[in-house]
Amino acid sequence: MITLSLCMIVRDEEDVLGRCLASAQDLVDEIIVVDTGSVDSTKKIGKAFGARVLDFPWIDDFAAARNFSFAAATGDFCLWLDADDVLLEPDREKLRRLKAELTLDVDAVMLPYNTGFDQQGNVTFSYYRERIVKRHFRWQGVVHEVIAVSGNVIYGDCAVTHQKLHPSDPDRNLRIFEGLLQKGVKLEPRQQFYYGRELYYHNRFAEALAVFRQFLAEDDGWLENKIDACRHCALCWDALEQPHQALLALLSSFAYDLPRAEICCDIGWRFFQQQNWPAAIYWYRRALGCRRDDRRGGFVLPDAYGYIPCIQLCVCYDRLGEVRRAWRFNRLAARYKPDSPQVAYNEQYFAGLEQQTAAPN
Repeated sequence: MITLSLCMIVRDEEDVLGRCLASAQDLVDEIIVVDTGSVDSTKKIGKAFGARVLDFPWIDDFAAARNFSFAAATGDFCLWLDADDVLLEPDREKLRRLKAELTLDVDAVMLPYNTGFDQQGNVTFSYYRERIVKRHFRWQGVVHEVIAVSGNVIYGDCAVTHQKLHPSDPDRNLRIFEGLLQKGVKLEPRQQFYYGRELYYHNRFAEALAVFRQFLAEDDGWLENKIDACRHCALCWDALEQPHQALLALLSSFAYDLPRAEICCDIGWRFFQQQNWPAAIYWYRRALGCRRDDRRGGFVLPDAYGYIPCIQLCVCYDRLGEVRRAWRFNRLAARYKPDSPQVAYNEQYFAGLEQQTAAPN
């Protein structure tokens, strides 16, 4: 069986680190915890789980810190987690089986990363990450770091679940990017894309648009980032009260690849807000026709590939007076989310209409 090193970088994570390590401790052969300046009991918790705890001075470079953790590993493969990640029980068993079956001819394993959830705990935001890699791989990028995996890359279904308990420094990433720019560093395409997102998060919409436009104008940006950049351009235009430009930004995503359900739902919502029911129906039906492919690596909103189009089509057809068709789409929505409060509300609504229709005059 291959050997697996869990590699982490942490700072002041006493409230979540134990939870993370408890979920992974028995699945790995060693734990490397690189601390970048904790003043709480983070290091003590790591040692209690048998981790090798190493110090690394923080230099505003996530890749450097992660590479330090990889350099300390002795396993055949490195598994990386953040302190507020956790392996849930079904995924623990999947990882146990994966480790037992993994062979040295594999170079990297891509696994789902679930980072968004609704009130019922259903996953609403997910994407694949390079989660288990041969020890020789190295991280790139001071912020939103990534490993450019190559060779024999396989995909698994063992998800890592992100369960954040406290917010991180909201200005940190933007501060790092702007520090690089002040030094005259030219951002490579991936960094440029994430810099645009940080500007958007800080409500600097016109600046974000300029960065996204520059990113989209270059040839070497990643396809999935370009599509997401179109979505963020639309959000920026909306914030600047330019809805027509926002719609054009969404439509421009079709120049890069087949339509994504997320984009079709965004367009459908615009016509829905205008009460243009036929146009909204068109785009929500297009969303239902889009094939979900998480292995493309982009950000995925699972609800866009079933639940959202169905629940919205239910409303649209009801507004057009096509009650039976509306009811059918509500029941289709229930197949995707049986515990949806909106589905339950609609069922009561339609049942009431049916009773009214059946009532004698």
